[in-house]
Amino acid sequence: MIQTLKRYFGYDSFRPLQEEIIRTLLAGRDSLVLMPTGGGKSICYQLPALLCEGTAVVVSPLISLMKDQVESLIRQGIAASYVNSTVPFGESIERLRDLYRGKIKILYLAPEKLEPSYFTDCLRQVPLSMVVVDEAHCVSQWGHDFRPSYGKIRTFVDLLPHKPVMAAFTATATPLVEKDIKENLGLVHAD
Repeated sequence: MIQTLKRYFGYDSFRPLQEEIIRTLLAGRDSLVLMPTGGGKSICYQLPALLCEGTAVVVSPLISLMKDQVESLIRQGIAASYVNSTVPFGESIERLRDLYRGKIKILYLAPEKLEPSYFTDCLRQVPLSMVVVDEAHCVSQWGHDFRPSYGKIRTFVDLLPHKPVMAAFTATATPLVEKDIKENLGLVHAD
């Protein structure tokens, strides 16, 4: 694990809680992670994605973050891509083909892409190691950034032929929002 951290991310050690979170995900246990902005949440799901079979899907509402993260991952030698409203339909289909071919290890998706469609039908045919929900407070009607499209995440996961590990990450969650995240994403027994 440390070798992968060093090889791809250039770090010799983990920040507080990162290793515990990564080990939990690698053990196949669902997780809800509350960690401050700048605390290193991304490595907590990117590293396990590299160490697990299949592709990790990262649901994020932040289009500019997706682009930045994917560009950074590609520079580090990690096969990553994204699909959101800025990607034309034809290019989205080509990225799906790359997913089928096993050429994408981490796929970032806008939550709107989880509406039932040809796209989600295709995703169900690819082995997924994890579904990561970034900015998980957006799933809560009590959260300050509530996004109705986040309500589709659980339905998408429930319709997958094999349930992947679920991980929800946020920097902001009151106890009420945390409870809502767990219920809406089916993470009632999550670490």
